[in-house]
Amino acid sequence: MSRRTAWIPPMLALCALSLCAGCMTIHRPHRPWFDEQMPAHGKEVIKPAPMPRELAKTALPEYVIEPPDILLIDAINIVPKPPYRVHTLDTLFVQVSGTLPEYPIDGVYSVESGGVINFGQPYGSVRVAGLTLDEAANAIESHLSKSLAQATVSVQLGETAGQQQIAGEHLVGPDGKVSLGTYGKVFVAGLTQEEAREAIEDKLSETLDHPEVSVEIYAYNSKFYYVYTQGAGLGDQLTKFSITGNETVLDAIAEIEGLESVSSKRIWISRPAPDVEGGHLILPVDWNAITELGSASTNYQLMPGDRVFVAEDPLVALDTVVSKLISPVERIAGFVTLGTQTVSGLRFFKSRGQFGGGGGGF
Repeated sequence: MSRRTAWIPPMLALCALSLCAGCMTIHRPHRPWFDEQMPAHGKEVIKPAPMPRELAKTALPEYVIEPPDILLIDAINIVPKPPYRVHTLDTLFVQVSGTLPEYPIDGVYSVESGGVINFGQPYGSVRVAGLTLDEAANAIESHLSKSLAQATVSVQLGETAGQQQIAGEHLVGPDGKVSLGTYGKVFVAGLTQEEAREAIEDKLSETLDHPEVSVEIYAYNSKFYYVYTQGAGLGDQLTKFSITGNETVLDAIAEIEGLESVSSKRIWISRPAPDVEGGHLILPVDWNAITELGSASTNYQLMPGDRVFVAEDPLVALDTVVSKLISPVERIAGFVTLGTQTVSGLRFFKSRGQFGGGGGGF
């Protein structure tokens, strides 16, 4: 190594040491349970109100519907306001007396595409769409009179096409509404099941006579809890899980398959609480007590919106920071050393005359 470049490696090493010394000022993660449990001198510790936990769980508040929940609506009483006119895909209960014995007409018939009822051979089809029930009975009787001497027709409404649109699974859309087909849309976001039922019946009453429906939550898709894991400088992870009302901290950690190698055992729950000063509650978790001792005291029941925070191991985080700081220095030093060795090698071969020529320094 020449005298011109001999100073570079020591200087790089000195820079690396100075950077490492600066790493000791890295912010230390906050430990909320320490602040809560250690009182100031002369002050009494105020313990938080008892929280639901393992072995002492509570029922969640009444569920509030939000997108993209799925509702299961059942049509109990769907009777159109008179006079009702028959639509395609309606079903009609038709009874006819005086038919041929081998070809009776007595049952439920669907109004097919084109608005007709098909009675088959030998009677054929009759168009009834747009008619009232009495008009449909007269039309059927008039048609059958061509092949029957005396035919008496009775027509009753079976199931309307609109009822088929009401009953079933309904997704709450981004606009907070559920679609009821030709009956329109109903806004249900922010409502309980009972309030949603009343809103749907109120909408249906515009075209139906005293409608009755039942509403159940088919899929709970809008309530979650979150597990946030610090990555010690290698990238944090955030995982979202649907909540059923029975999960605890232990369940949450089990969902992410345990603590990672970069994680510490410092865990707490950050719970949104608009009525509390600061807008949130911090519930410290004693991980060793939960797992090693089977204690349920801090194995809290999770609520919608809870954040389970798993702090990083500070030593692993420090090691990561130091590695990030030293790595560029090591690379620069490696390039300098490689360059220095290359120059020394060329000078060596030059001094032995292996590059031809002989005169002149390199």
